[in-house]
Formats: sequence, C-alpha cells, structure tokens
Amino acid sequence: MIITDTHTHLYSEQFNEDRNEMVQRAIDAGVSRFFIPAIDSTYMSAMLELEKEFPTNMFLMMGLHPTHVKENFEEELAFVKKWLDKRKFYAVGEIGIDLFWDKSTLEIQQKAFKTQIQWAKEKKLPIIIHCRDAFDEIFEILEEEKDESLYGIFHCFTGNLEQAKKAISYKMKLGIGGVVTFKNGKIDQFLQEIPLEHLVLETDAPYLAPTPYRGKRNESSYIINVLEKLADIYKVTPQEIAEVTTQNSKNIFGI
Repeated sequence: MIITDTHTHLYSEQFNEDRNEMVQRAIDAGVSRFFIPAIDSTYMSAMLELEKEFPTNMFLMMGLHPTHVKENFEEELAFVKKWLDKRKFYAVGEIGIDLFWDKSTLEIQQKAFKTQIQWAKEKKLPIIIHCRDAFDEIFEILEEEKDESLYGIFHCFTGNLEQAKKAISYKMKLGIGGVVTFKNGKIDQFLQEIPLEHLVLETDAPYLAPTPYRGKRNESSYIINVLEKLADIYKVTPQEIAEVTTQNSKNIFGI
C-alpha cells in the first residue's frame, strides 16, 4: 500500500545524525510520498538537499511559518515570492496564524498569511495552514479570501466538530497526525462523523509523535500508528485508510 505523509520536516536538525536511515525506515513501512513544508529562508538549502537525495519521494512546499513572522517578515516574504516564481512547488506552506507563542505579532502574521494565500491562488497551488490558538482569526481571513481557487490542508487539525466542518467548507482537507492517538486529543471522539474523503495523513515530524512514542522524536514511519488508529475509528482496514488518504493527497497536490 502507498502511504503519504503530507507534512514532515525531514530537514530538521533533529535528524542530522540518522536522516537517511530514518527516511529508509519510512519507505520500508510503505511511506513513499513525503510533502515537505517550509519554515523560513534559513532551511532552504537543507530542503533542496533532501529533494536531491530522494528525488522520487520528496515534494517541496514554499512559505513563511507564522512563528517566524518577525520584524524582517517583508524580507522573508520576498524570499518566498522569489522561489515561488523560480521553480515548481507543490503548495504554499506552512502558513497561518499562531497565537500560542506570541500574540504581539498578530497583525503582521495576518498580513503575511493573506499575502501568501493570494500568491497561492495566483499560482493555482493549495495552501497548508498552521493554526494554533487562532481558529477565529484563521477563519476570518479564509472568509475574506474564499473563491474557486482557494483550497488546501488544515495541518495538524486539533479543533472540534464544528470547526472541522467549517474548515472543510473552505475546501480544506484535515491533516490528521499523532494527536488522534492521544488520550486527551479529543478529535478521535468525533472524527467518524467526518467522511474519510476529507482527511489526509501527516506526522509533523519531528514533532507530535503518536502514542506509544509520545514525547519522543517523531519520524515519518510512525505514521503507521496514525493510520491504524483511523482504521479503528472508521472500522475499515488500514489498506483502505492508506488508499483513500493518499488519493485525497493526490487531489490536493496534483501528483
């Protein structure tokens, strides 16, 4: 079966000691498609190196992560635009709003989010949304920007059923990762009410490792634990979860 990890930071420094072995573990587990979100300009060379090392498996995105929207954000956005114009990417992301770490940057986070959504629509690319403590603020901008060319993934979805349905109304898939395996994750309590056609799998490695690895470094092979949890929730085979979620990822990324 083909499994797709729609969100994994494989260029992270946390993998510097065993990156190739870690990627091979995931490939051996059936994960053959890895979608790589951007954070800021400092990670670009590592992303390109990853693509060079695994050219048939790695699919790069371009964007400015909301927690990296700082005083120099206009310079960083110019870097994003330069690269979007320069070569092919599969999405604009990860972008969004994060009010967990720093509420003082809300205004410039909103500006960066809107700007990058507009570039995605111009390029006919999906957006990958990072949302932390900011559902209302995210939905407000999606409402302003919604049209036929707005679509993408609500990465690491942790909201409630109402928020899930609202995200889907903006043509967003829900990115489901390790949180679905947590005892206090809550999304496992209502996910069965969301048709599988609206979900994609992700790890967000090296973050948010699923149970039984919670608290440890996450890696893409651990997506199997997420897949098995969804199979249990939906009462279908792991094979079906893999097939449907990979098809959903193809519908979003066009590959």
